[in-house]
Amino acid sequence: MKIATHIVRSLMGLLFLFASVTYLFKLITPPPPTGAMKTFSDGLAASGYLLPTVKALELACSLCFLSGRFVALAAVLIAPIIVNIVLVHAFLDPKGLPVALFLVLANGFVAYAHRDSYKPLFKA
Repeated sequence: MKIATHIVRSLMGLLFLFASVTYLFKLITPPPPTGAMKTFSDGLAASGYLLPTVKALELACSLCFLSGRFVALAAVLIAPIIVNIVLVHAFLDPKGLPVALFLVLANGFVAYAHRDSYKPLFKA
C-alpha cells in the first residue's frame, strides 16, 4: 500500500507540476479552444486573477505531493480544482475526461491513504 501511495501521489504531483509550470512560464502554446470551451476560457482569462491563482495552488500542491510533506493538506486543497477539471471535461471538452477521472481516483486514493490525518476534522 505504501509503495502504491507513493507512485500515485508522485504521478499526480508530476501531472500538476507539468500543467502549472507550462502555464506560468508559458512554455507551451495550447491550441486555441473552440465553441463553448472558447467562451469558458475567455471568461476565465477576463478575470485576470483566477487562472494564475489556480496554477500557483497547483504548483504548491504538486510540490507537496512530490516531496511527501503536507500530502493530506495538498489533497484537500486540490480537490475543488479536480472537481472543476472533471466538470469542464464532462460538459465542454470530453477528450480530456480520462485524465480528469484519473485525478479523481488518484486524489481519492491519496486521501484514503492519509485518512488518519482527517479524523480530528470530524470530531464534535
